[in-house]
Amino acid sequence: MSATTDIVQKLWNLCHILRDDGITYLAYVTELTYLLFLKMAQETGTETQIPEGYRWGDLVTRDGIEQMNFYRAALLELGTNSSLRVQAIFVNAQTALKKPQILTKLVKSIDELDWYSAKEEGLGDLYEGLLERNASEKKSGAGQYFTPRPLIDCMVELIKPQAGELVQDPAAGTGGFLIASDRYIRKYTSDLFDLSEAEQSFHRHQAFYGIELVQDAHRLLLMNMLLHGIEGAVELGDTLSSDGQQLPKANVILTNPPFGTKKGGGLPTRDDFTYPTSNKQLAFLQHIYRGLLPGGRAAVVLPDNVLFEDGVGRSIRADLMDKCNLHTILRLPTGIFYAQGVKTNVLFFQRGTTDKGNTKQVWFYDMRTNMPSFGKRIPLTRQHFSEFEQCYGDDPNGNSPRVDQEEDGRFRCFTREQITKRNDNLDISWLRDESLQSGDNLPEPEVIAAEIMEKLRIATKEMESLMILLEGEEAAEAVSTSVGLSTLE
Repeated sequence: MSATTDIVQKLWNLCHILRDDGITYLAYVTELTYLLFLKMAQETGTETQIPEGYRWGDLVTRDGIEQMNFYRAALLELGTNSSLRVQAIFVNAQTALKKPQILTKLVKSIDELDWYSAKEEGLGDLYEGLLERNASEKKSGAGQYFTPRPLIDCMVELIKPQAGELVQDPAAGTGGFLIASDRYIRKYTSDLFDLSEAEQSFHRHQAFYGIELVQDAHRLLLMNMLLHGIEGAVELGDTLSSDGQQLPKANVILTNPPFGTKKGGGLPTRDDFTYPTSNKQLAFLQHIYRGLLPGGRAAVVLPDNVLFEDGVGRSIRADLMDKCNLHTILRLPTGIFYAQGVKTNVLFFQRGTTDKGNTKQVWFYDMRTNMPSFGKRIPLTRQHFSEFEQCYGDDPNGNSPRVDQEEDGRFRCFTREQITKRNDNLDISWLRDESLQSGDNLPEPEVIAAEIMEKLRIATKEMESLMILLEGEEAAEAVSTSVGLSTLE
């Protein structure tokens, strides 16, 4: 076991103590963020960014009620009177701890860890390991869906971000895509030593940027990037508001936008979207393909409804295929996200130099049909993506030689003309689902129920849209009420 793995395990074991104090998993990692930041600043010799009198040494020498009162005062001080980066981590910070003995136990346990070995392996990897452990225990927190690291690494490996490129994540979460992109570039530049001084500075300070909506996740994002030596602009804000309009256009966008609709069903407050919609994923998709530089490329995780939703959904898909070369769609297996019944895909596309006719054909890889339902019993690993990566090829824009495996294979090609005949519906499947022929491989009952509810929700939305066209909004509301699904949104 590596020193990093050992420390992550020891830190995670402390959650059993914290649960006795009523601390949730997400709050636990947030609480650790505050303490680990102070300790890691001491270990890395960067305490100058922390006001004197509020550093790790000042905390560790106190005990009991005095230590608790000092900790609360330190959080307030760091959130108001420190460097801008430190303020962003500690803004509005409050401890969820209630018992002084719990804080003392945390501080003592953190102080006694093997920090010398952790520094040798990289403190950023330690923190990333802690976030990954948190995601594996509870994949959703604060209304977010955490992206499995094997999927992130697969997407980054295929998109191939390069030194000197602008890499954006408009739904940054805890920074998984940005950190993985940094790691990929370092891997192929001898940890940046192959780059000039100016190129190294660009990589550290400008290359990676994005937006995160949830403040607690934004704290974790800032801490994660800081420990990996990345100081790009990752702002707290809403991409579907004017905040998103301020983001510079990118060479690469990698992201997993939040699922669902805008709160209250309202439209995004962006005035640059051609197709206003309350569907978050369709709104994010517009931001992404409009936010790419000519020739820029993207990989984005999206649920099935984006592939087949009619009305504005069809218009957005057509616009995407006009402005970009949508060359590959990966149909992801079930069970890799927290919400049961949510089926997802990864769309890979490249922005064209013109706004018309860029998509000539779309390749689909079905990683869902006749695949296990992943979860704790069958964890998703990078190896599960190996066949898809071989089919995808080395070219990040889908230009490698490819072979259609026909009806019995997982990798198939459909022309733009074929997709047009399907009314631009990209929800394409061809393999026979063997689970339908036998009850041996049926999903768990809660998964089946969740899938039924999701289909009913989508069907109700379609009925409402039709009734609005035929009879107006009052009739649509009556349909929603009679079906009894008005709360599913």
